[in-house]
Formats: sequence, structure tokens, C-alpha cells
Amino acid sequence: MPFSFDLPTLWFWLVGALLTGYAMLDGFDLGVGSLHLFSKTDEERRLMLNAIGPVWDGNEVWLVTGGGALFAAFPMVYATVFSGFYTALMLLLAALIFRAVAIEFRSKQPMRWWRAMWDMSFSASSILCSLLIGIALGNIARGVPLTAEHEFAGSFLGLLNPYALLVGITTLALFQMHGAIYLVMKTEGKLQRRAKSWVQRAMIFFIICYAATTMATLVYMPHMPVNIREHPWLFALPVLNMLAIANIPREIYFGREFRAFLSSCAAIAALLALFGVGIYPNIVLSNPLPEHSLTIYNAASSPKTLRIMLAIALLGMPMVLAYTVSIYWIFRGKVRLEPTSY
Repeated sequence: MPFSFDLPTLWFWLVGALLTGYAMLDGFDLGVGSLHLFSKTDEERRLMLNAIGPVWDGNEVWLVTGGGALFAAFPMVYATVFSGFYTALMLLLAALIFRAVAIEFRSKQPMRWWRAMWDMSFSASSILCSLLIGIALGNIARGVPLTAEHEFAGSFLGLLNPYALLVGITTLALFQMHGAIYLVMKTEGKLQRRAKSWVQRAMIFFIICYAATTMATLVYMPHMPVNIREHPWLFALPVLNMLAIANIPREIYFGREFRAFLSSCAAIAALLALFGVGIYPNIVLSNPLPEHSLTIYNAASSPKTLRIMLAIALLGMPMVLAYTVSIYWIFRGKVRLEPTSY
């Protein structure tokens, strides 16, 4: 289908940009959480918590903003996804809550068992969040059963299909690589050397998962590459994605951690852009009855609503960006333990 520049299309990419911002920012702290138990000492685990401590909750602003934009721009999608994925979303919410509680409670008592319990909670909930986000993306790409009234007609167990699980594992691998690079950037000494070894292992894990997911998508999801075949210039996206991934070990080798982190962010953005191109103009594909799908046109709010929201977004987005940039600027540099640290 040819790409247009109307209001529904504009909002499709705006919501995608917000969720991409969330994946780039919260992705690294989910990755740090999933690697947490690989550290050896209490000091290393405190350093890892303090590396993400000032920013992890601010990163989730992007998820809230993206969810709000989805609700206002495409209310039918919001209703269908949130009712159909209800159990999975409650699990995601519980994991986010346990993760936040673990970060705040771990340092309140010095007992080993107490800290080990919250370390386990922090790591397990970070892994579960990453898997659930990937499983949701996998199901959107594969398609879910919808009725003629656009209501979800499947079950929670149906969402745990092999393709969605593969995308979930790939997402976990991607966030682990992203988180390990962030740790290399924020730490020094023994923990930094350990984080560099995590980058190498996480990259191998991610590349294997990425190759498997790509092959599965090309073989079992033939609708996903249709837009790229019809618009060859879009082939630049997978090329940029591969170049960004290939640049990471080069920057790590030369000690340019920040550039490696930017390359990892670019890889995430390119992957989600490919996902958006693949599903466009659908937002929720109906499988096996594509005529029941929710598209950017049958699920969008009225043109007046979209225009008002666009004016609000033009005012609000710079504020969110300014807040995010200022927080990262204030807490720039290597992390060190202090009496008030986690």
C-alpha cells in the first residue's frame, strides 16, 4: 500500500516514535536488571542499581505518554489490545511494580538474605518485562483473532505461540546487549571489564536470535516484507540496522562507549521502524480473517480530535524531550557509591 501523509498516518508514526523512545531508554535499564545476577559482589550490584537509579522511573514516562497517545488517537486499538491482552498486561504491570519495589527496598536492610531476595525479584521482573514486550510485538506482527466487531476472540495461552515467544527472547537479548553497553559507559575498573565481556556474549546471543527471527518472519509472516518489496528505498532500514549493530563492537574496542550506546539506540530505532513498516497500514492485524483488522483508518479518532491532539503534542513533546535531556545531563559521567546510594 502506498504511504500517505494524512493525519492517521502521522499519528501512527508519532505513537511509534514515543514507543521507540521508551524502548531505547527503558530498554537499557531492563537489560541491566536482567544481567543483575551475573555480578559477583554486593558492591557491583549496588553500582549497577545506581547506574540506572536516577533515570529508570523517568524512562517510563515515555511508555505512559505512548499509551496515552494510542488511547486518544486510536481508541478502538486501545480497547481491543488492552482487553485482549488483559492477563499479559496485568503480568507486565505486576513485574514493573515488583521491579520498582526491589530497587527501593534492597538497600533498606543489610542482611544478605534480604538483599538476595530483592536481587532475585529485580532480575526476574526485568526479564519478564522484556519477554512480555517482545511477545506483544510478536503477536501484533503475526496477527490475533478478531471478530467482525474488532473484539479479541483468542486466549492468553494462544498469545504464547512459538513466533511470539521467539520475538520475546530476541527482545530480551536486545535489551541485555543494550544494558551491557550502558554499564560499560557508566562504570569503570573491574565491573567495566566484566560488562565488556557481557557485551560480547549478549551480542552473540542477540545476533543468533535476530537471525532466527528474521528467517521465521520471512517464511511464516509473508505480509511483513510486502511494503519493503513495493518500496525498494525502504530496504535502507535493514541495511542501517545491520550497520548500527556491526558498529557496536568496533566502538567498544576503541573505548568509545557513548558511540557504542548511540549505535545500539540506532539499532533499536531501525528495528521498530521495520516493524512499523511491516504492519502498516494495520495496527492490529486479524488472523485468520484480515478483513476484521484494525487499521489506521477504521480505528482512528475524528480528524478534529487528531488535529487538536497534534497541537497539544507540538507543545508537550519538547517538554518531555527537555526533561529527559536535562536528567541525563545532570547525572552524566561514571557512577560511584556514596552514603546515600542504593
